[in-house]
Amino acid sequence: MTKFVQPVTLTGQHATLAPLSMEHAAGLREAAADGELHRLWYTSVPSPEGVEAEIARRLALQEQDSMQPFTVLDAEGRVAGMTTYMNIDGKNRRVEIGSTWYARRVQRTALNTECKLMLLRHAFETLDCIAVEFRTHWMNHQSRAAIARLGAKQDGVLRNHQRMPDGSFRDTVVFSIIASEWPTVRAHLQFQLDRPR
Repeated sequence: MTKFVQPVTLTGQHATLAPLSMEHAAGLREAAADGELHRLWYTSVPSPEGVEAEIARRLALQEQDSMQPFTVLDAEGRVAGMTTYMNIDGKNRRVEIGSTWYARRVQRTALNTECKLMLLRHAFETLDCIAVEFRTHWMNHQSRAAIARLGAKQDGVLRNHQRMPDGSFRDTVVFSIIASEWPTVRAHLQFQLDRPR
């Protein structure tokens, strides 16, 4: 039986999304150290020393057909972070884009916009998805704002949705883009990328 989501490399002007591999571990350790995002209590970014375990976790979920993980490379081919298709639902043609983090050096650059454009284009135009979800912690205001800037609409909040490693509860904010919205979102993201910086 063919998997709904197959490993694929997506290439743009500012970024490349390559199937995650243990060969990316050294670059991901360096990227994880840049900005120390793992110290933010409301994120699930691996520490540099936890990168190999996180790669193994994501690859195990890939084997279960619930995740397709990517390594994010910048325009020079340097490892810049991770992202995934997750909570893959082939029967209902839905995916979530998430578990994304970037080295500080590429944050607030065109890289994230282009990565989301490539992932969304592949989801809607190749996989024929009916919807793509995004989820984030209620307290992650930067992530919530970034998702809204993409053109996603907030569906709701899952209260006490998950227990965090420190024992606190995560309220999860759910956003989505549906297939009928994709042409407008695509035009918006392309406009953002084409603007002079």
